[in-house]
Amino acid sequence: MTTARVGVFDRSNALQDELHRLIPGGAHTYARGSDQYPDAMAPVLSRGRGARVWDVDGNEYVEYGMGLRSVTLGHAFAPVDDAVRAAIADGVNFSRPTQLEFDAARDFLDLVPGADMVKFAKNGSDVTTAAVRLARAVTGRLGVAVADQPFFSVDDWFIGTTDMAAGIPAAATNPIRRFRYNDLHSLEEILVDGDTACVFLEAATGQAEPIPGFLEGVRELCTRHEVLLVFDEMITGFRWSEHGAQGVYGVTPDLSTWGKGMGNGYAVAALAGRREFMELGGLNTDRERVFLLSTTQGPERVGLAAFRAVAAVYRASDPVGAMESAGRALADGVNSAARAAGLADHVQVIGRPSCLVFATRNADGVPSQAFRTLFLQELIARGVLGQSFVTSAAHDSEDIELTIDAATAALGPYGDALAARSVEGLLRGRPVAPAIRRHASPRRLKEDSHVTHQRVPH
Repeated sequence: MTTARVGVFDRSNALQDELHRLIPGGAHTYARGSDQYPDAMAPVLSRGRGARVWDVDGNEYVEYGMGLRSVTLGHAFAPVDDAVRAAIADGVNFSRPTQLEFDAARDFLDLVPGADMVKFAKNGSDVTTAAVRLARAVTGRLGVAVADQPFFSVDDWFIGTTDMAAGIPAAATNPIRRFRYNDLHSLEEILVDGDTACVFLEAATGQAEPIPGFLEGVRELCTRHEVLLVFDEMITGFRWSEHGAQGVYGVTPDLSTWGKGMGNGYAVAALAGRREFMELGGLNTDRERVFLLSTTQGPERVGLAAFRAVAAVYRASDPVGAMESAGRALADGVNSAARAAGLADHVQVIGRPSCLVFATRNADGVPSQAFRTLFLQELIARGVLGQSFVTSAAHDSEDIELTIDAATAALGPYGDALAARSVEGLLRGRPVAPAIRRHASPRRLKEDSHVTHQRVPH
């Protein structure tokens, strides 16, 4: 069994303090914030290769989550990086389209046969908001029916429905209505009002598969009510399949949005859809034109070269199979250890094998941020970094074995906390907090004055 081997965070803690001074939140993505990790144990990373990363203190970790699920092939994956180097040698951004744009569009549409046209961008929010704009233009309606799933866009229409709605006018979210995933009746109740432009959902998530007939029923409701169906393939694309969830479940949306895994961490996103709709943003329509997507960086060559290289790897091999194999071994190992320790009701690895998370429950069997933080703390101290157990194709048997050993060792302190019905005396600092929340408290920086940057005992 592994023993604690990560103990020093001095440089990470000092650099994190400076990051907070220069960058709101101390990171450029809320999910990457230090409030998502135990106090004084949020490593600042310096490099990565395969499934391993190293922090500025020299600590080595097996990483999970993999760039918020954007890295499916592994860090510093040579075929992708080599393709990027070759592309940038000839310049990265021009005043006219390039051959690479044509090649990337052809490759993408070969992977997504239900789409006729594609437009590239740099981040997921741009393409999801473009999909909403296009659906409104097509239908002449304002309403958006959104599944009760965590995240779709940083733009007003969606983020205004969350707990971080400061600065967003109510008018932006008035037309947004939520329906329950796997509940056709809750969706139909929205569509009967006749003011819905599109239905927006992830066809599946790591923790929720569509029940038989659900996606087909959504498709039928959208067709009947003349509403556009939009699949968010940010996570499912290249993690469920290179053809997306629509390729797995056999239901074709009118529009789909892509990002994350399509570039193995490089910045590239896409809006794809049926020609009759996408052409409203083009030059082959007599209707009023839609300002669909027009971004300076959308066609730059780095992201498109990365995408083409990723697509080539998926054509030649089976990265999804590798992710799923690693995920199954990890889930089986950790869950077996939890059962052996009598903690199966409190620590559990759940979800699709390529998109795993760990559930952490307190003595009453209730999900607990405090107990989650304790588990994270013990994993980090043993060289495992991640807010989830989301794998990549680079996770090998050694990585999985190390992680199972680390999780098994973490069950000891976890069991002690359950017996005491409290993490007090075991958790060094405050619990983590939801990334999207109304106030900085309970992880407000000012309150960090009482937290001593510590060495974790070996």
